[in-house]
Amino acid sequence: MELSGQLTVLREFRTSDLDDYLAIAGDDRVTTWMAFDSYDRTKAEQNLAGIVQRSALAERPDYMLAVTRPDDDRVIGFGRIAPSGAWTAKLGYAIGADHWGRGYATDAARALLRFAFGPLARHRVTAAIGPENEASIAVVKRIGFTYEGQLRDHVFTNGAWRDSRLYSLLDHEYAD
Repeated sequence: MELSGQLTVLREFRTSDLDDYLAIAGDDRVTTWMAFDSYDRTKAEQNLAGIVQRSALAERPDYMLAVTRPDDDRVIGFGRIAPSGAWTAKLGYAIGADHWGRGYATDAARALLRFAFGPLARHRVTAAIGPENEASIAVVKRIGFTYEGQLRDHVFTNGAWRDSRLYSLLDHEYAD
């Protein structure tokens, strides 16, 4: 599977992506905003193996894809669409800190939404974002999501409970 945006290409992860994946999932600058603590090499290797294994299933529980640039196959981030119920899906993404501020998250999120509202035929896509993650909140607002409310003590990460802000986009609101 491969999805393309203007600035990014989203492709299946490979086990050979470990170093690039660890550079993102093991970076506290990135994971401070995520629902998980930074990975060490062993944890990253285990998680990446699970991602690769899930991608081979006929009934995939999620679509966790590597974000690359069109001119370079190195992983600069990851994006995920996780079907949740018959008509909904959850959106998630992360871009390596060295690549922030260049539009990659917005572009990757748009590609994932085209997939969610197109081939996956979802009616509703949600994104849960830490209230302090202003950059990610700006991404979902830019692509048309609506704020729904605060999820209290939604995730336990970095040694503490954290709230999340819930945003959603419905199929009839989606404009590619």
